[in-house]
Amino acid sequence: MKTRVYVTLKNGVLDPQGKAIHHALEGLGFSGVNDVRAGKLIELDLAEGVSDDDVEAMCRKLLANTVIENFRIERAA
Repeated sequence: MKTRVYVTLKNGVLDPQGKAIHHALEGLGFSGVNDVRAGKLIELDLAEGVSDDDVEAMCRKLLANTVIENFRIERAA
């Protein structure tokens, strides 16, 4: 089963990658971008029977640094 994990920095955590993207967009002439926050998308192909609790444990133990990052799990229909 396809599962996506979205990992983003928590509010208040500095995002140097987002700032670099924002600066680059301005340098390319794109206006109107107020802020950029970068994150990551992790796609998992899981066997049937892998529970939501198992996926959450994967996130908490490896896929996200829960001190500074939030995560969101999406299961494919």
